[in-house]
Amino acid sequence: MNYLYDFYQSLLTTKQRQYMELYFLDDWSLGEIAEEFEVSRQAVYDNIKRTESMLEEYEGKLTLFSKFEERSILMKKLKTAIEKDATKESILIIVDSLERLD
Repeated sequence: MNYLYDFYQSLLTTKQRQYMELYFLDDWSLGEIAEEFEVSRQAVYDNIKRTESMLEEYEGKLTLFSKFEERSILMKKLKTAIEKDATKESILIIVDSLERLD
């Protein structure tokens, strides 16, 4: 969830960002967040669950995080191939795979 938040936080409302940051990044309890915003624990819980669903939906449609993971794996392969003096053809295959991600 933290990675999805990193990628899609700008699509969230201020209140959604605040709740998510306090809950996931600062490790606040639902009760602490509820007290801070003067709402019920249930309201905080519902907001966080709804926001999690939104983040998963954004990833399902935009796939930014998946592409990031694939790109990281391919970059490691490319680095290894260069360090091991791989053939030009094998390096170009990796580069082609990187280009197809976008």
